[in-house]
Amino acid sequence: MVAAASVVVVVGIATGMLSALDEGGGTDQARPPEVTRSPRLQSLPVVPPSPSPSPSATRSASPSPTPAEKKASPRPTPKKTGKQPRTVAASTRLYRHPESQILEWVRAHRDDPRRPVIESRIADHPAAVWFADFSPGTITSRVRAVTSGGARQGRVPVVVPYAIPGRDCGGHSQGGAPDLDAYDDWVDRFAAGLGSGEVVVILEPDSVAQAECLSAGERADRFASLARAGRVMKDANPRARVYFDAGHSGWHAPAKQAGWLKRAGAASADSSDGIFSNVSNFHTTSDEVAYDRAVLDALGGPASLGAVIDTSRNGNGAPPDGEWCDPAGRKVGRAPTLSTGLGRIDAYLWVKLPGESDGCKGSPGTFTPSYAYDLAR
Repeated sequence: MVAAASVVVVVGIATGMLSALDEGGGTDQARPPEVTRSPRLQSLPVVPPSPSPSPSATRSASPSPTPAEKKASPRPTPKKTGKQPRTVAASTRLYRHPESQILEWVRAHRDDPRRPVIESRIADHPAAVWFADFSPGTITSRVRAVTSGGARQGRVPVVVPYAIPGRDCGGHSQGGAPDLDAYDDWVDRFAAGLGSGEVVVILEPDSVAQAECLSAGERADRFASLARAGRVMKDANPRARVYFDAGHSGWHAPAKQAGWLKRAGAASADSSDGIFSNVSNFHTTSDEVAYDRAVLDALGGPASLGAVIDTSRNGNGAPPDGEWCDPAGRKVGRAPTLSTGLGRIDAYLWVKLPGESDGCKGSPGTFTPSYAYDLAR
């Protein structure tokens, strides 16, 4: 199996990247209007397989997850009335959440000789906030704490919902919701915390590119839930920009990835602003730009759809031996920005926070200062 996002969290409470703390406490009350599970989007004709590019990362195959419980006669989402507001262009100011493992380390190690380099080249940059533990009772308040923090500063937060059932196909980042019914409810609660300001949503890394580990029926059910998730989030906050998983340039051929993305709702303006790629991986920005544009061309959909690229660790490109776990010789990539100057490339983001281990130089998902220092210098 080809791995896209390496290890971002361990099972249970989120430790990878920036993990949003429960700042609100208690049971959440606010909920968005109910949106029912959508039926599966119509399957596309099978695209003849193309020769796969050499993958940059491999793992031993894991057993497929247990099939999700089938739903009886899912109802379509109620039709919207009135014209929906169009998503506005995001500001160029990204939000740095004040709580993360790397910031905790910087505050606690002022005398460490590595601290100035790690602080200036990694910790001072904005990065995504991951929500990777399945905690329905507190997810709204935790998301709201991040989005309201960004709104107070006039900056744009980047949030990562990561709770799809069977995530990571049983690998190191396994976990998530127990089934798709529970996931849909969690998404409703997540969306209720998005507020009304600008926010970028990186929807479920690996959920599309890694779907080959699922049966055809499980894959169709997952894609229906992802399409629904995009609609729910954009209904809850029309200024949210929602991006879907495109894997990376060393994984699936663009036509194959685009076919799956279309079934997951990524070509619809009601649920999507485009795609993301290279999460936790190392492929060069130029390779990802070419790949993402090819996927978008094959995907179709509105001309407004764009792509965001994780540049957190791609400064030296992918290692030639295909190593995916904390490979040596890598370095941080382009600084995060919502203004790339390139057509159809909406942002460079640090989705994976540099220095948080894939599991080889430290425990999976934990900040490892020696690794961060190697990346930063």
